[in-house]
Amino acid sequence: MDTRGRVCSPESLATPNILADDPSAPPSIATYYIGTARRSAPSHLPIAEWQRGTVDTVMTVTDFLASGLLIPNSVDFKRQFRAACGYAELGMATESIAELNAIDDAFQHRPEVLQLRLHHLMRKKQWSRALTISRRLCRAAPQASAGFLHAGFCLHQIGRTREAKELLLRGPTALLKEPIYYYNMGCYEVLLGNLKDARVHLQISFKMDSSFRDLAKRDPDLRPLHATL
Repeated sequence: MDTRGRVCSPESLATPNILADDPSAPPSIATYYIGTARRSAPSHLPIAEWQRGTVDTVMTVTDFLASGLLIPNSVDFKRQFRAACGYAELGMATESIAELNAIDDAFQHRPEVLQLRLHHLMRKKQWSRALTISRRLCRAAPQASAGFLHAGFCLHQIGRTREAKELLLRGPTALLKEPIYYYNMGCYEVLLGNLKDARVHLQISFKMDSSFRDLAKRDPDLRPLHATL
C-alpha cells in the first residue's frame, strides 16, 4: 500500500518557532508543512487556506528578527536574512533562496536559516533534500520539535513511515507538548497496522486541540478508525 502524500506536514497547525520559548508566540515556518500534502493536494480545500499559512509563518520569522532574538552580531547576516524572509513572504522563492545562499558559510547552519531553506524545499515537495536539511535542523536545535516533525514527515513522504515513527520516538521532550506530534503518530500507527496505539495517540491530540478531531474525520489515512472518532 502506498501511504505517501498523506499524514500531516510540520507546518500546518501548531509547531512552535525554534527560536521562541513563549508558547503564546505565533507559529513559525515550521507550522505549515505538517499539513502540506493534506492541504495542497485535496481539491476541496481552497488554495488561499494554505497560502495564508505560508505567509503567516514567514512573517513570524521576520517578527523574531525585529524582537532581537537573532543573536549573531553581523550586519550582513541580519540584512540578508531579513531580505530572504521578505522575499519568501512575497512568494518570491528564487530571490529568497538567492539571499540565503549569499549568507556567509559561518551562519548557514543556524536554525533559522535551515528552517527557511526547509520551507522552500517542502513547498517544492523535494522530500529527499528536505530530509537532509531537516536532519541538520535536528542537530542545530536538538531540544526543539520543529526539525524532528519535519524529518518525520519527509521520511513518510518517501515511503519510510516506520522510520518516521521511530525518529519521533527518539525526539526531544518538546514534542510531547505538540498535538501534531500525537496526531502524526496516530496516523503512522494506523498505516503500520497498530490501531489500538493509534487511538491512544489521536485521543491525546484531540484533548490538546479539538480541531484535530475534525481533521481526523476526513483524513483518508484514518479511514479504519472513522467510525470510532
